[in-house]
Amino acid sequence: MPAGVADQGQSPPNAASPQSPPRPPPRRAAPLLRWDEVPDDFVECFILSGYRRLQCTALECLVSVLQPTNETLNFWTHFIPLLLFASKFCRLLLLRGVGDLPFHHPFLLPLWCYASGVLLTFAMSCTAHVFSCLSLRLRAAFFYLDYASISYYGFGSTVAYYYYLLPGLSLLEPRALSRYLQQRLGWHVDCSAPIALYSALLLPVAFLLAVACTVACCKSRSEWCTYPFAIRTFVFAMPLSMACPIMLESLLFDLKGHNPTLFVYFYRRYFWLLVAAFFNVSKIPERIQPGLFDIIGHSHQLFHIFTFLSIYDQMFYVEEGLRHFLQEPPPASPTFTGTVGYMVLLVLCLVLVIKRFLNVPEFCKQD
Repeated sequence: MPAGVADQGQSPPNAASPQSPPRPPPRRAAPLLRWDEVPDDFVECFILSGYRRLQCTALECLVSVLQPTNETLNFWTHFIPLLLFASKFCRLLLLRGVGDLPFHHPFLLPLWCYASGVLLTFAMSCTAHVFSCLSLRLRAAFFYLDYASISYYGFGSTVAYYYYLLPGLSLLEPRALSRYLQQRLGWHVDCSAPIALYSALLLPVAFLLAVACTVACCKSRSEWCTYPFAIRTFVFAMPLSMACPIMLESLLFDLKGHNPTLFVYFYRRYFWLLVAAFFNVSKIPERIQPGLFDIIGHSHQLFHIFTFLSIYDQMFYVEEGLRHFLQEPPPASPTFTGTVGYMVLLVLCLVLVIKRFLNVPEFCKQD
């Protein structure tokens, strides 16, 4: 620069003036990657693009829910239902209660177990899909927690069934079942012993099943597993077998006549679950046109939507069962040990399972 310019107090063209400091360039969103630019553990079948980079910060993960990635709608299809169910349970348990009972009444303990399972499932799914690109180890940890929350929800549903729905079924009345078999089928058999055994073993068997399902889902993330989505879909469906008496009630007795709400919503719930399982296993529509549904419309988003619909219908007949329960309470009232105690013990067992898998390199890849 010529000396005369500096002597006159003029600043160089590129220098910042004291009154207007330079502004940093606007921060752009991290570019999205293709399937061959991310670790194998990140790649989803037939999803070719829209992947976030590994080692994102927590802030970048949060910002990504407002950007078009292949995880964006995975988050929103569970976050919106989370808000809806949180509002529903808040009205039932806290604001006005059910049957004018206070929130801490023993009759509401099974509903608390069920509510915690529903909300935890949606919350953990949202967390896993948002923060899955922090690191490989954290990705595995979040999805292990996601599997555990689904098992927790399945057991919570069984607790609600056990106290609110099963006592009102004719199937569990030994004299009614025996009379039906004798008059309609010609069987002369006393079913009181098997029914009593079923009632005694229902919660312990459902507890063991929840732990076993979590173990199977965690193992499905290993490299030797050929059909992980089929395995996860199957084990997710296993806790539904605890509602088998409701199905038998509809076949042997007039469930549609004396409890139409349970009949309609129960079977519609299972229809939604079958549709959700179909999309989760088949990987349709992205299997038909890879790359077209990377951001919007792929199978996991549809799986989330139909899963929400199934739980939404389940909520109707659980609430209806609670109303019948409050009208004619059974001799055995829900206890803290038989409801919340079971749930706390299940949490401890699931934590031990997840900790075990996180310590095995085969099931938890390092960064």
